[in-house]
Amino acid sequence: MAVTKIKAIRGTLNKALAYIMNPEKTDDKMLVSSYGCAAETAAQEFEWTRKIAEQQGMNPVKIIARHVIQSFDVGEVSPELAHEIGKQFADEILAGKYEYVLTTHIDKDHVHNHLIFNAVDFVDHHAYKSYKKIYYDMREASDRLCKENGLSVIPPSQGKGMSYKEYTEAKRGTSWKQKLKQTIDRNIITAKDYDEFLKLMQDAGYEIKTGKYISFRAEGQERFTRAKTIGENYSEERIKERIQGHNPRKRQMQSGRKGISLIGDIQERIKLIDSKGYEHKAKLAILKEAARTLNYLTENNLLQYADLEKKVEDIHSSYARTGEELKSVETRLREVQPLIKNISNYQKLKPVYDAYMVAKDKPAFRGKHEAELVIFEAAKSTLLAVQGDKKLPSLKSLQAEQQRLLEDQQRLYDERAKLKKEARVIDTMKANVDDFLSPTAAQNRDKKQSSELE
Repeated sequence: MAVTKIKAIRGTLNKALAYIMNPEKTDDKMLVSSYGCAAETAAQEFEWTRKIAEQQGMNPVKIIARHVIQSFDVGEVSPELAHEIGKQFADEILAGKYEYVLTTHIDKDHVHNHLIFNAVDFVDHHAYKSYKKIYYDMREASDRLCKENGLSVIPPSQGKGMSYKEYTEAKRGTSWKQKLKQTIDRNIITAKDYDEFLKLMQDAGYEIKTGKYISFRAEGQERFTRAKTIGENYSEERIKERIQGHNPRKRQMQSGRKGISLIGDIQERIKLIDSKGYEHKAKLAILKEAARTLNYLTENNLLQYADLEKKVEDIHSSYARTGEELKSVETRLREVQPLIKNISNYQKLKPVYDAYMVAKDKPAFRGKHEAELVIFEAAKSTLLAVQGDKKLPSLKSLQAEQQRLLEDQQRLYDERAKLKKEARVIDTMKANVDDFLSPTAAQNRDKKQSSELE
């Protein structure tokens, strides 16, 4: 579980950077990373980027940087994993356009990340726009990365706008069930089978009581908590199904449908619905959805259940494929864009550096051109670290590659948006088909409609 919050930096950036890079908090700076700049010269590089933006016509910005704090639950994550999640988070929300410094602090009982990034990007030289949706996009990205790494996530209705301290204090009084829920969720992701899941729960400090219902008791907790009381997904049966990653009964039901002729069977089901004594409005809603489903199946020539399953698989596979392609494109963009920045700064400021090297009064010259020399030296150092003795690629070729990558990125964004919409539609159609062809679902619906008429 991670709690995120963001605040603006309007004052001295050096002070904020010095705080987050404190060696005593970052394992002697082992947990310090940067992108698009060197951590040691970040303040000067941020300022140089803002200066270029102003030269290109952008109004001076009052906010010079943004500071994001990402806090993790006590004992849930190692400093190294927290730092890696922080890098993935920063790369995603900043799209490889903003210089940033990321640090992980280990001086508190909970591990937490500090991310400071420039208020102006170094690619297009646009100011970072902060508004309410940005915060929720950040939180969504942070939550998804936590899930992908086996960490728990705060439920959407909880912790809204809270700091880590506020959330944990609010949680403490009624935390037994919430903590149990988070531990079960985390161990379900990790466990290979149910026996391993039980062992992981014991390792997490839970006493387990089996019987008609499985129950857990944490150290210091007075009574056992039945797992099923925290939600329908926490019964013993559902825990086992979730560990396996599927519902075996649903799989068995679907495998028996592969040879079903969809159009005829659904039409028969429509006739049955039409002949029953449903309440008029409910009947119209069911028949309307059935007609929509039939039209979709007919228009897409999905006449067999196996055809429908194949179409679902193809759309989801295409969505996953474009995601991998997009990931590859954006990874390369994050390599190319800082190279363009540093080669451009190197070439632009090389004459200043050459003049410094032949200046008779070097201290006086440096005092007058401190900013330019710091940026040049940072660019030179970064390029040496990246390229070594290899010849630098030409700025023109890198800019052409960047343009191709940006076009590929936009194409993949558009393609994924289209596939996401198609997936949403076909998932709904398949759910409708499963509902119409499922005797159990039909019986339940019939009972519900009958009870509403009584």
